[in-house]
Amino acid sequence: MRQRSRHTKITFTLGPASAKPEVIDQILLMGGDVCRLNMAHADHDTVRRNVGMIREASKRTGREVAIMMDIKGPEIRTAARKEALDLKIGDTLDMGVDPNCKEEEGIALAVVNYPLLVRDVPHGGLVLVDNGLIQLRVVEKRADRLRCRVEQPGKLGPTRRHVNLPGVKVELPALTEKDLADVAVGVEVGIDFIALSFCREAADVEALRDVLNKHGSKAGIISKIEDQSAIANLDGIIKASDALMVARGDLGIEVPYETLPLIQKRAVETCIRYHKPVIVATHMLESMIENPVPTRAEVTDVANAVFEQTDSVMLSGETAQGKHPLKCLEVMTKISEKVESTRPTGLNSDVIIEEPKHKMMKAAAQLALDVGNSAIIAFTRNGAKLRLLASLRPNGVPLFAFTDDIQLARQLRLVWGVEPMVMKFSVDPEQNVQEAIRQLRVNGWVHRNDNLVIATNVIVGDRIVDSLQLRQVQ
Repeated sequence: MRQRSRHTKITFTLGPASAKPEVIDQILLMGGDVCRLNMAHADHDTVRRNVGMIREASKRTGREVAIMMDIKGPEIRTAARKEALDLKIGDTLDMGVDPNCKEEEGIALAVVNYPLLVRDVPHGGLVLVDNGLIQLRVVEKRADRLRCRVEQPGKLGPTRRHVNLPGVKVELPALTEKDLADVAVGVEVGIDFIALSFCREAADVEALRDVLNKHGSKAGIISKIEDQSAIANLDGIIKASDALMVARGDLGIEVPYETLPLIQKRAVETCIRYHKPVIVATHMLESMIENPVPTRAEVTDVANAVFEQTDSVMLSGETAQGKHPLKCLEVMTKISEKVESTRPTGLNSDVIIEEPKHKMMKAAAQLALDVGNSAIIAFTRNGAKLRLLASLRPNGVPLFAFTDDIQLARQLRLVWGVEPMVMKFSVDPEQNVQEAIRQLRVNGWVHRNDNLVIATNVIVGDRIVDSLQLRQVQ
């Protein structure tokens, strides 16, 4: 049995360092599974060009991958300034909400684009600027501004800087006008996933779902958890979503840093329980943007995500603008393979198993483990069987998904352990089985005497019924 090199998938971000046909080809051949387009740094012409390059690379390499559009989402930022502010501990800084408000004598002013800032941030509350590098404490609330004391110093640059309000439920729309325009272009070019930034509740997911439905798109929704509201509503968000991303950048600013590993673990476990794929993202191999080798802490971080059995680990700046994009793929693959090789066999007992078909898939996974030297073949038009099988985490058992829907095949690239393939279905279930085995043999996935557990239909009289079959490759 030719084992898939790893069960854990790799999501990579396309950018100046990797948006080249020869580099994309290598990333796909090295096992990149999902390509992320970061709409914080991409215009629509770039999206069209990059999607075209990825699809062409898939044809050249024979490996269809999913494309995720990561929309920017609502955000709070400071206004641009003429010059930078050098803030020191104990300095006073006003955070204004009116573009026309003026500095008071001797007190610097930064204008923020969130009009409800004064109402929503309490006296004594925190305002974090520039990804938390500058920390401000509210000491006074006025009609048009918050007066703050600098507790963590830094330079507030002249360009617009990101603002976080830990613990504050901000009243911003789930989707901005920019997001809606980006989604329209994503649908136009056939994006497979939309990543919803700053998702706070299930209603945000449904708002995006409505937009996709109006466009006639079957793109999946990956909800990004990035603040305390998302943590409070985690189960509802996961149920409403097609997948989840633990976006540890903003999340690590919004919550006490010592709780971040616990939140990550809970998110991964909850997604597995509900059969939803999950991505662990941000700063995984950050030092490799510059350096050819990771830090030991980064190796441990990636390994920990694999130990937790996340569906995918993600590369951001490492492949977007880093100096060593291909090396990053190699490092993630080595770590994943090594960790997975140490995991014992067995099934995840926390998965929600309710319907008879769910129990049938659990039986298939257990059978494959018991027989040994086995793979599972499943035929699907919606991916549900494979997501359930994957959530059981049958370590060492390849999961081969056959579908007649190329977009579904791409979307299954995100799912732990699944190797998706496209085939035209016959009305004869046995013909489908034979064609699936033929494709696996041609591609070198299975060999003579390998065992196959097959979840398929059989014709019994005038009925078609579900079945599990155990076959040996001849």
